[in-house]
Amino acid sequence: MLYLLDAHVYIFRAYYSLPEMEGPDGHTTHAAYGFANTLLRMVAELEVDELVCCFDFAMTSFRNDLEPTYKALRGEVPDDLDPQFAICQEVAEAFGFAHYAVPEFEADDLIATLCERWGGDREIAVTSVDKDLAQLVREDGGVVLFDFAKGTTLDADGVREKFGVSPHQIPDYLGLVGDSVDNLPGVPGIGAKGASAVLGTWECLEDAPLDLEVWAALPVRGARRLGERFVAHRDRALRTKALATVRRDVPGLPRDPEVAARARPKAAAIDALCRRLGWGAIAERASGVLGAR
Repeated sequence: MLYLLDAHVYIFRAYYSLPEMEGPDGHTTHAAYGFANTLLRMVAELEVDELVCCFDFAMTSFRNDLEPTYKALRGEVPDDLDPQFAICQEVAEAFGFAHYAVPEFEADDLIATLCERWGGDREIAVTSVDKDLAQLVREDGGVVLFDFAKGTTLDADGVREKFGVSPHQIPDYLGLVGDSVDNLPGVPGIGAKGASAVLGTWECLEDAPLDLEVWAALPVRGARRLGERFVAHRDRALRTKALATVRRDVPGLPRDPEVAARARPKAAAIDALCRRLGWGAIAERASGVLGAR
């Protein structure tokens, strides 16, 4: 199994859940420390040999050019967190894992591109809690969505059970229900059940008709009102769908999945990094966990 890690999910989680730590130079390090621990736990508990860390290049992307309010509710990155993203990339490098960040793109797009390129050669676990990435899950089981913290995996049937739609319909689903995390509005008054009913009848938003008489025949309570809401907000729904659709053509990423395979940890780099940050426990764990790979 090849793991494609949505790195920022675990960096932010560590920043907000762990007690504050400082290195010898007085700079905050607990988000990077938690990220390092996540990588070591994955190796130890899952016997991971193939893992790629995908990072957002910045807090904005090409999507902000299309929709300036995209992710606007998240606010600015805390001053003491921003420098830790670079440390996390140092961690991945020292531990021997391939890692990528591409200007103008989000980690989701990098993961999607690597799934597109490598999905035929590897079984892939997209490691994230981001529901957007459910669109990458494959019907043949070649790509699944894995939540490491919960230890749960969603295959195509799991996506249908959780969201009421098939994996490829996730962008359409988000177009209807919206995504408050990314500040993407949906269609007012259409929730998960309504979205499931719509996309169980029509394959995609573009197929949904403007004729309200057709909507009235939909086997769901308040079907005509559902149609009225969709018709009134169709353009908004399609914009949200476009923004929620991951790109699978990010330039500059490798085509050969062997770059993810069994990279050797860099003992000298791990030692230097841990000394600089005051991470004695991480150095000891890395020696034991990564040395046994």
